[in-house]
Amino acid sequence: MFARSFFAGSLRGLSRSAAPPPIKQLPPATPAFTGDNQWIDLKLVDIEILTPTTKRFRFALPEEHNVSGLKTASCLLTKFKGPNDAKPTIRPYTPVSDEDIRGYIDVIVKKYENGPMSTHIHSMNIDQRLDFKGPIPKYEWAPNKHEHIALIAGGTGITPMYQLVRAIFKNPNDKTKVTLVYGNRNEDEIILKKEFQALENTYPQRFKAFYVLDKKPEGSNWASEGFVTKELLKTVLPEPGKGNNKIFVCGPPGMYKAISGGKKSPNDQGELTGYLKELGYSAEEVYKF
Repeated sequence: MFARSFFAGSLRGLSRSAAPPPIKQLPPATPAFTGDNQWIDLKLVDIEILTPTTKRFRFALPEEHNVSGLKTASCLLTKFKGPNDAKPTIRPYTPVSDEDIRGYIDVIVKKYENGPMSTHIHSMNIDQRLDFKGPIPKYEWAPNKHEHIALIAGGTGITPMYQLVRAIFKNPNDKTKVTLVYGNRNEDEIILKKEFQALENTYPQRFKAFYVLDKKPEGSNWASEGFVTKELLKTVLPEPGKGNNKIFVCGPPGMYKAISGGKKSPNDQGELTGYLKELGYSAEEVYKF
C-alpha cells in the first residue's frame, strides 16, 4: 500500500512538473529604420576592441523587437555636432550585425587622427547616444545575381563586403562564388579575419580570401607583402568579359585611385580607371561602394 501510494504521488508530481511552460509570444519584428529621413538617437550598450585602432560598437535599437530595417547592401548615416562646431559631421557606416537580429546593431569604426566622427565615436561611453538615419541603399543584392563576385577591400572598407558575404552564405539557395582580396597595414589590423576563416573552412569551393599586408609576419605564407597589385588581381579575379561576374571595391582613396578610380559622388560611380580598366574590365562589371 505504501509503495503504491508513494509511486502514485511521485507520478502525479512528475506529471504536474513536466507540463511545458506557456510559450511567450514575441511581437512581430518591426524595422527601426524605414528610410523616412528621420534621425533616431541610439544608446551605446557595448564596446569591443578589435585592433589597436578599431572597435566594434553595439547600439540598442529603440525597441527589443526592432530589427534594423537594412537590406543588402545598404548603410546608415551617423550625425554628431560638437559644442564648437558650426555644423554637424555626418558619416556613413555599414552595420556588420545580421539584418534579422533584434534589438541592436553593431558598427565597426576605425579611429582616424583627423576624423571627427571616428574620434567622437571612440570617445563615447556606455549609455551615451548617437544619431542614426537610413537605410541608404547601395547595391541591391538578390540570390545568384552573379555567378562569381570579387571583393577588393582595404581597412574598414571590409564592412560592406562582409554585409554582402554574410547575406550570400546565410542563404542556402544562393550559390554565388566569392573571392576576397583584403589589404591592411599588418596582421593586427585585419578585421573579421576569424569570420572569413570560418567561411573558407566551411565553403572551400566557393569562398577564398587573399590577404595583402604592408608588412607580413616573418615566415608566413598566408599573406602577400606590399600593395594590392595588378598582377595579383589578374591571377585571382574572374576573367573580364566572361560570365555573369561582378567586382566590388571599397577602401581608402589611394586604393580607389590605383584599382578602379574614385566615385564622383555617392550616386555617381565615376569613370573606371586603374588596374581594373587596364585588365580589361568594363564599367558595368565593377561597383564602387
